[in-house]
Amino acid sequence: MIPWEKLDTAKIPGSDEELRLMRRGKEFSIKLGTNELMNSRLSGSEAALATLAAKQIEKVAKPVVLIGGLGMGFTLRAALAVLGAQAKIVVSELVPSVVAWARGPMAEVFGDSLDDARVSICEIDVGEVIRAKRSAFDAILLDVDNGPEGLTRKGNDALYDASGLQVAKTALRPGGVLAVWSSGPNSAFTGRLKRAGFDVNEVNVRATGRGGGARHMIWIARKP
Repeated sequence: MIPWEKLDTAKIPGSDEELRLMRRGKEFSIKLGTNELMNSRLSGSEAALATLAAKQIEKVAKPVVLIGGLGMGFTLRAALAVLGAQAKIVVSELVPSVVAWARGPMAEVFGDSLDDARVSICEIDVGEVIRAKRSAFDAILLDVDNGPEGLTRKGNDALYDASGLQVAKTALRPGGVLAVWSSGPNSAFTGRLKRAGFDVNEVNVRATGRGGGARHMIWIARKP
């Protein structure tokens, strides 16, 4: 068995917590304490976040999409694969080191996705991006923290509370979609989405993208 090697650590802005980038052979893992936030072998549900959202806006000629959280780039690469040449994708990543890891030790995982002309990377809290915009996005994809019940940063809760959902709704164009990834179901969050005026669909997906393995939850919330 190849042992895990710690490549780097990164402080999370607004938190005392620290991310660790680990490698074992060609496998990468990003961990927080004893929790594994993501693994390069498990990309199915994060990719589904993009494909499910893109299906909802497939008739938009020049979609503008905001992705909250770069992570290991699964959602970004899936979005690039299904969105057309006229799409614009903004990725907001709070932790600068995560972007550096994507261009450094994990460059092979990311391929040329960060250099795609459709992509722009902002090293900023996605909440700030959302609050600064009105009717700007056709889709907002949130793969931030562990879902509505966050692990890494208390400030992330503001994305998922009642006021945060209204802000997201304001940032979306009519018919736009808020898509949210979570490690598991959350009935209270479903209720908040509905009370915020979204049409809500809950989708269970496999972490691997195939049969077997853990199930994750994706909310597809459409603005009327």
